[in-house]
Amino acid sequence: MSTVTPPLAAPVKAAPAGATAPRVSSRDALAFDMALVSVVATVMVLGLVMVASSSITTAAETGSPLGLFWRQLAFAFAATGVMLLATRLPMAVWRALGPWLLLFGTGALALVLVPGIGREVNGSMRWIAMGPVNLQPSELVKVFGVLYLAGYLVRRSDHVRSRLSGFFKPIILMSVIALLLLAEPDYGATVVLFATTLTLLFLAGVPFLSFSAWVLAIVSVFAAMMISAPYRMERLLTFINPWADPFGSGFQLTQALIAIGRGEWLGVGLGQSVQKLHYLPEAHTDFLFAVLSEELGLLGGAIVIVLFAFITWRAFGIGRRALASGDAYGGYLSYGVGLLVGLQAFINIGVNLGLLPTKGLTLPLMSYGGSSLLANAIAIGLLLRVDAETGRPRAAPATREAS
Repeated sequence: MSTVTPPLAAPVKAAPAGATAPRVSSRDALAFDMALVSVVATVMVLGLVMVASSSITTAAETGSPLGLFWRQLAFAFAATGVMLLATRLPMAVWRALGPWLLLFGTGALALVLVPGIGREVNGSMRWIAMGPVNLQPSELVKVFGVLYLAGYLVRRSDHVRSRLSGFFKPIILMSVIALLLLAEPDYGATVVLFATTLTLLFLAGVPFLSFSAWVLAIVSVFAAMMISAPYRMERLLTFINPWADPFGSGFQLTQALIAIGRGEWLGVGLGQSVQKLHYLPEAHTDFLFAVLSEELGLLGGAIVIVLFAFITWRAFGIGRRALASGDAYGGYLSYGVGLLVGLQAFINIGVNLGLLPTKGLTLPLMSYGGSSLLANAIAIGLLLRVDAETGRPRAAPATREAS
């Protein structure tokens, strides 16, 4: 297994003129980054264990204490299949599909808001009922957005670096998607999508002044949204001091902090959480990390943070190597995947620790939810494909010369 240069450790060297990335067809034997595969598998398995533990009380109300675990296990098998499928499609195919997938995702976001089609849960219209499962388009549109942006940054690389329109066009497109997300509402997905978009544009060479002006404008819009809605301001104030109203607006955060505090260094033991017994809302989704920290302690929580840090670091390393080999599309796509996984993990864990305001974001690859698991599996599959095409193709079998 080859080593990966740490991201941003040194300037990326431009590929020689006329250089192109290695062409690897979907039929070629590929060597994948087994360290990355192992870490992703570890995160998924640990997620299954924690979903089984954290959801047992909630699922017991339906008569099947492990009901949610079995559903998540089925989603995990489906996600593994989707991940493998993503690794089989060449990057040229994904690049061509990018705009169409984003169009599909945007259409699905609009359908969510149609009465009779969208399904409301806890005051949010984020799901489309599809028989026994619910599709959450906001999870998929984040991955589709990265696919589109990577292609755009390659097609319009000169405009992005030299013209305001090159920066303005993707921002307008993402703003339309953000409006649909806010209408659900899904503030967490909006923050992740915009942060990923802005960071990719910055990495692609957008002039610093234009970038700074737009960041300031977007932050101002979000600040205005917070001030204009009393319940949003209440969330912000609750995050600052949750103990001011521990049985009202601060209930979720205080219960999460109690869970983490009970875990101490090594935890109270797997399956022994008290906070999951209807004290901590959304214990198997948004606050799974709090239950994990209660049962496995600071050590378990630290291991999870290290695993997500590794995935993010590896994604940026793959992106650097792709750019150095002349594959700009693969490079930007890898950066985007690293940002998606890293930002979602950072925000979810930050919320659980009381470092960030409460957002409806799951812990990637771990929290209960089929749409989130499938979307992140697609993202990891894309990352593995970029890595295989730019640095890990196996040598063709040697042919014996005729005597």
